[in-house]
Amino acid sequence: MTYKEARVYLDEVSKYGSVLGLDAVQNLLYELGNPQDDLRFIHIAGTNGKGSVLAFTSSILSEAGLKTGRYISPTVISYLERIQIDGKWILEVEFAELVEEVQRAIVRMEAKGMTGPTVFEIETAIAFLYFQRKHCDVVVLETGLGGILDATNIIKNTVVAVFTSISRDHMGYLGDTLDEIARNKAGIIKPGCIVVSAAQRPMVRKELELYAEKYGCRVRFAAPEEAVILEQDYHGQTFSYREMEHLQIKMSGSYQLSNAVAAWEAIDAWNSISEHQIPEQAVRRGFLKAQLPGRFTCIKERPTFIIDGAHNVDAAKRLRESVELFFPGRRLVYIMGVFRDKEYEKMSEIMAPLAECIYTVSLPDQNRTLPAGELKHAVEPYCTGPVYAVGDVNRAVEKALQDAQEEEVILAFGSLSYLGQVIKRAKEWK
Repeated sequence: MTYKEARVYLDEVSKYGSVLGLDAVQNLLYELGNPQDDLRFIHIAGTNGKGSVLAFTSSILSEAGLKTGRYISPTVISYLERIQIDGKWILEVEFAELVEEVQRAIVRMEAKGMTGPTVFEIETAIAFLYFQRKHCDVVVLETGLGGILDATNIIKNTVVAVFTSISRDHMGYLGDTLDEIARNKAGIIKPGCIVVSAAQRPMVRKELELYAEKYGCRVRFAAPEEAVILEQDYHGQTFSYREMEHLQIKMSGSYQLSNAVAAWEAIDAWNSISEHQIPEQAVRRGFLKAQLPGRFTCIKERPTFIIDGAHNVDAAKRLRESVELFFPGRRLVYIMGVFRDKEYEKMSEIMAPLAECIYTVSLPDQNRTLPAGELKHAVEPYCTGPVYAVGDVNRAVEKALQDAQEEEVILAFGSLSYLGQVIKRAKEWK
């Protein structure tokens, strides 16, 4: 099987949609020899910030000499980005070989009358096989959707369970209220692990504490209010937290400080129970080297071009804070694309008043996208300037670059799914 054939196979599986539950992935992993049981994990759940906390944490572990697997979803630059070891993506040939092996296991499952796995379950199984065979010391694992019934929650050997900011998202799947959503995500807590959480709303904090108490787990909450920002701009920031001073990160955005301190707490929790201690210099180097495209990332100057994957109300609020912090008084041109199952009207109410011009686009996933024309009608009541339904992402990037002066700011946001295309077209622009 070639890489292209592997992708075609997975695309065919993806047409059947996704199903929450662990039976299919459990059966698949059994057919593959349960590779996940040979690995140790730092498991991350939450609504916003999972990718950033994963990037910080895994970078620090790698800098400490631990062979560190990373499982990321969604991706921005390449499909292969989702499975990494020490920041290096899985090779096409390795991925194709593992897809072929998993496909054979699925044939055996179906011959026994078992239900076949979803595409995310297949990808998760491939990741576990890859990490096991590469003898990873630790895997930093990001949930796909929710927690308790997420395919990644098939694991047993969780050392640290990390929770980023939890807010309302995917209500149809995870629950209709914030406490229901928190309860679902808390399902990744395993007996004996340490629970680390970003600052949370009181009802979320209560749910996490109840679940941790049920399994006899220690809980520690990050305290971003205790962090002291020493320097910051839209290229990065320097801060002090707890006993460590002058920590530098290249990720900007007002929300990244909260993610960084959550990662710091996760590493400190690891040190409290692991025989492999993470030294201070590894923490410093790991923070500095951590990168994650699509999180308030500057991809071009003159005009300043920022991309951000803000895709829900809470993320939109954080994005607005960053825009007002770093670009006060500067003319803003938006490119905006969203999925139809998001609270895009509330997002528009938050973000659109700052813009002087907005180009709406349709996302690559035609089954989930909100068409550019519909998004235009949702945005117009909140924007004082013109709103154009461009549709095509490349065309929107071109028009925004033509429209913006050197001292102005272009901001593309609404979903991570189209930002790779934005990056490619913006870099091609002369």
